[in-house]
Amino acid sequence: MATGKRIKLLRTRKDLTQKEFGERLGFKKKSEDVRVAQYESETRVPKEELTTQMAEILEVNPAAIKVPDIDTLTGIMHTFFALEDEYGLHITERNGEPVLIFDHDNPRYRNITDMLDAWLRQSKRLESGEIDKEAYDDYRYNFPDSEAARTKELLKEARKKNNS
Repeated sequence: MATGKRIKLLRTRKDLTQKEFGERLGFKKKSEDVRVAQYESETRVPKEELTTQMAEILEVNPAAIKVPDIDTLTGIMHTFFALEDEYGLHITERNGEPVLIFDHDNPRYRNITDMLDAWLRQSKRLESGEIDKEAYDDYRYNFPDSEAARTKELLKEARKKNNS
């Protein structure tokens, strides 16, 4: 989830209007809501100091506002939290281990599970030795183009069978 969407989500979670949030941030009168709207629409990107100030007002960690940095454990956790907000990712427990699952009722469930199923198929092909690590990496680093190419190839094969 982009920074602007995170700001809006966290602001509305606190029941603040754009104007109220802008006032608390100390933006000039008559432009408070416009400035906040610019950050939420990503016309403007808040600098570090403003992000910290926003986080204090919203009572969150500044990392909750920024696009997560997946090179840190905190960034990975905030990525999971963003996925929870956006895609209905939930944490549960199976056999004493934490497990992440997607909410079946989320409108985006079908799309994300289709993509995960495609990834799983490629992972299984790697595990079985059907493809090597290089082919697997090509798939991952060229996604979604790699999946579109695979689908075209499958359709082509199906048409050949139907014409035979």
